Amino acid sequence: MQETPLSELIQQRIKKLDTLRSLGIEPYNGTFEPSHSSEQIHKEYGELEKEQFENQTIEVSIAGRIILLRDFGKAVFAHLQDSKGKIQIYLRKDILGDKFQLIKNLDIGDIIGVSGRLFRTKTNELTIEVHNFEFLSKSLRPLPEKWHGLKDIEARYRQRYVDLIVNPSVKETFVKRQQIIKSLRDFLEEEGFLEVETPMMHTIAGGARAKPFKTYHEALDMELFLRIAPELYLKRLLVGGFERVYEIGKNFRNEGISTKHNPEFTMIEFYVAYKDYNWLMSFTEKLLSYIVQKVCGSLQVKFGDYILDFTPPYKKISMYDALKERGVPENIFKDAELARKWALEKGIDIPKESSLSKVLDEIFKEVVEPQLIQPTFIIDYPVELSPLAKRKRDNPELVERFELFIAGREIANAFSELNDPIDQKERFLQQLEERLKGDEEVPELDEDFIRALEIGMPPAAGEGIGIDRLVMLLTDNQSIRDVILFPLLRPEQK
Repeated sequence: MQETPLSELIQQRIKKLDTLRSLGIEPYNGTFEPSHSSEQIHKEYGELEKEQFENQTIEVSIAGRIILLRDFGKAVFAHLQDSKGKIQIYLRKDILGDKFQLIKNLDIGDIIGVSGRLFRTKTNELTIEVHNFEFLSKSLRPLPEKWHGLKDIEARYRQRYVDLIVNPSVKETFVKRQQIIKSLRDFLEEEGFLEVETPMMHTIAGGARAKPFKTYHEALDMELFLRIAPELYLKRLLVGGFERVYEIGKNFRNEGISTKHNPEFTMIEFYVAYKDYNWLMSFTEKLLSYIVQKVCGSLQVKFGDYILDFTPPYKKISMYDALKERGVPENIFKDAELARKWALEKGIDIPKESSLSKVLDEIFKEVVEPQLIQPTFIIDYPVELSPLAKRKRDNPELVERFELFIAGREIANAFSELNDPIDQKERFLQQLEERLKGDEEVPELDEDFIRALEIGMPPAAGEGIGIDRLVMLLTDNQSIRDVILFPLLRPEQK
């Protein structure tokens, strides 16, 4: 059977819209006050038997979108979906009288309000026998057929509003996302942390190594950068006397898009005075186990083919020991040329003029990261890779830093914060040499941050956790786009 063209279907619906208006009915009505949501109806009355509904009259009203419509001539069955779920409604000619004629102007996708009494059908389905209904929003564009099996994933991201209507699991992901963020806030506030807000536009792109997005402020005649990270501003607050602070917000990095990366992403960063990275690892275990138990109801969570176990304690291993565990020879740890040669032999792409630390970091990403399935702290990184972290007392070539990996991806990055202004300035200046060679990811020297450190910042520990990646783990989603309501896409081709 040949399908009706979309344009013709839209025109048919516009005719129904005109018909309703000619009858004095406004299809985009003002307000409607439902007495119940679909979830409330099922919770309150879902256990009642058929005879109990016949012995008493239970009246309800509800508003929602028609997602299924079956016309039997003198009676119509439909499914009405609201934000909490769906329920069946039943419209009969002998009950609605003349208003029943308006039903021929209903389409799947229309939003209506109904009121009536509850009963159970012959198949025992809880249903509303409609005594009155109102048009609230006429849908002019049909919901796409076979949306559930849609192969064009980009269409789902681009038309997220449709995705949310027809795929309940998608809505559940974003409900769970907010539960995760709420649990984060609840835990940190219980631990005495203060939520703060710092600038999203920076005069200097700093706090992390990444290429920034640039913008321009005309009134001040100055270039600005969308923030890469809030770190340096949050540390200024430690200088100012706040001892426990956190911020949840957007960061922006002008980098590639993948299943793990979106240029606009959500992070939480938190800082605590008078603590170090050892304390922070224990704190992170408590934080994550609290969130996972609260949101998932268990510390064992399915992700893809794995069952992730968030029960503390988590494995801890140094970056170098982790490399050795995966068969990387120890003799390359001190020789950049040997390390580069080994990497190239293994098919690992190494940027030209990379230092030894950066070569080892690339090897780590390819050889070790994909194997880190259960929660694992990788600790003690080279100084060069961590310009804002404090050196280890027993080995000043390394820093007190950890990254938490789960399911082969980095979830958190943390360290004992460097609070020595002289050491910090020297590291910034060393980085500038790379910037002068054309590395746009290296931040400029932030003189005001150095000035803040010179005032005096208490010893502290700080951590950043990628909210999007954490949500992916706890909702069993393999792409970051599946946990961002409106991920960045190229403009639609007309």
